Amino acid sequence: MDELNHRLIALLRADGRRSAASLAKLLKVSRGTVQNRIDRLMADGVILGFTVRLHPEAEPGRVRAMMMIAVEGRWAPAVMRALQGFPEVEAVHTTNGRWDMVAELSAASLEAFSRALDEIRLIDGIASSETSLLLESRRL
Repeated sequence: MDELNHRLIALLRADGRRSAASLAKLLKVSRGTVQNRIDRLMADGVILGFTVRLHPEAEPGRVRAMMMIAVEGRWAPAVMRALQGFPEVEAVHTTNGRWDMVAELSAASLEAFSRALDEIRLIDGIASSETSLLLESRRL
């Protein structure tokens, strides 16, 4: 990954729909260079895909939270696999300190959120967890 790839990825993170021509102009390279770079980053598995980010108010009833998870011993790979099977789990991050993982959760209602929490807490290898609801989010 060179500096140009880092700059290209930063622009795509800000607006994944930006055209190759627009990216090329901002990066001061040819459109073909940008397209080749994007194709290579995708082929190499650096870029896994493109998605849509919704404003939190676009889904007003949605319940969102961060769940900090402590994992027993060597259970981390199994816990990670189990969490990936939950549609409410949007992302899982490994971390250091008191918690081993942080899971980003989203559910359609408080009832669905409560059910998901109950099921997640039963995963073998989870020693303890702490969950905080997200009340307001701001994109910086």
